[in-house]
Amino acid sequence: MTNKILLTSFDTWLPHQKSNSSDDLLAKISQMQSLPNSVIFLRKLPVDAQLAANLAIAQINQIQPHTIICCGMAESRSKLTVESCACCDTDMLKTAVNLEPLVADLAATEISHEAGKYVCEALYYAVLKNICDAQLTAKCIFVHVPILTSENTDKIVADFLLIMRRLTTSRD
Repeated sequence: MTNKILLTSFDTWLPHQKSNSSDDLLAKISQMQSLPNSVIFLRKLPVDAQLAANLAIAQINQIQPHTIICCGMAESRSKLTVESCACCDTDMLKTAVNLEPLVADLAATEISHEAGKYVCEALYYAVLKNICDAQLTAKCIFVHVPILTSENTDKIVADFLLIMRRLTTSRD
């Protein structure tokens, strides 16, 4: 049985943005020859909380992935940050993935407990809630991606690929 992996990214939302680093990362990943056929991309989600959630959940329901990695841009961050939780009003949902071993020894990645209070967090919360409500076994994380530069791109891509590999081979 193939472990389907769903990767999502966002489109830009501010006039000065030429691209969204989450989508830049997925564009680089999609060009890799060694990428398994089981990786499905849902790129350039609209920066609209309800619409992005609806599109992602429809894709999840259609393809039934084993692993979901939602990605968003974090212009002010310098590392990949894996989000531990997402909030909606006073409700908080945590990922079921054990993040400590997932990011252990990664050069350009850390864990964050603040998903941003914007469309990224809204999407993460909606997907985690859908997984819980539908009693799905899919693993889900949200990864914030810094602006990609010539200095950090190779490390970011390498860490992201390791995260993907670890998520698809871990038993939790």
